[in-house]
Amino acid sequence: MEKNDSPSGRITVHVLDTVRGCGAMGVGLVLFRVDGDMRKVLARTQTNKEGRTDLPLLDGNDIHSGIYEVTFDIGAWQGATSDFYDIIPIRFRVTDVKSHYHIPLLISPYCYTTYRGT
Repeated sequence: MEKNDSPSGRITVHVLDTVRGCGAMGVGLVLFRVDGDMRKVLARTQTNKEGRTDLPLLDGNDIHSGIYEVTFDIGAWQGATSDFYDIIPIRFRVTDVKSHYHIPLLISPYCYTTYRGT
């Protein structure tokens, strides 16, 4: 397992409400480290008014190469208007521990998309 000896690497997210055209405030999320069938919780937080977290989910020497998963609690965020999505998981691989892994989630009631952002 590669370890980061520089604090430049980080994992961040951004949730965008494509219906309203703005950041999705108050989306709960959890970051996991995945090892086979096991998941270890590394961070729990929620998005701010811009749809971002106030701090990176993980940064510096805490990042190791391997598989991570972030889950977005869209059902709770949408509340009474949610009749389709509940938890949206995004699993991704960290190969360069000194890189920035940015995970945007664009959400609407019946569609979502994600990509590796910058």
